Amino acid sequence: MNLNRGVILVIVVPRSPLRVAGLVLMSPALALVTVARFQLGNSFSRTPQAKNLVTHGEFANPSTFSGHSFSSDFFLFLERPWLLLLIVPMLILQTIRAHAESRVLEERFGEEYRRYRASTWF
Repeated sequence: MNLNRGVILVIVVPRSPLRVAGLVLMSPALALVTVARFQLGNSFSRTPQAKNLVTHGEFANPSTFSGHSFSSDFFLFLERPWLLLLIVPMLILQTIRAHAESRVLEERFGEEYRRYRASTWF
């Protein structure tokens, strides 16, 4: 008889206010990352590309917002709040990428993209 079948491994970690806060905040951030990726569909890419103009969804740059949120929440969960300092260079790099992406989309979609961009808060 194999007792290993159907056994769920549970890792018990000590609870602390930072860890609980990180976990509580990380859950909705992960959900937002997942929703954003589904909303972007085939238009998601690591490099700025203009496959399609995605005008539906929660945010103008959904994976950026929720990805940074998830990262910062994960740093709290790890009980390493000093890692939050990594968010600054991440934001700088993401801003550079967003500007490049904006130029590519404006070149490809022109006035349609400018109307969309004017209607978003992000």
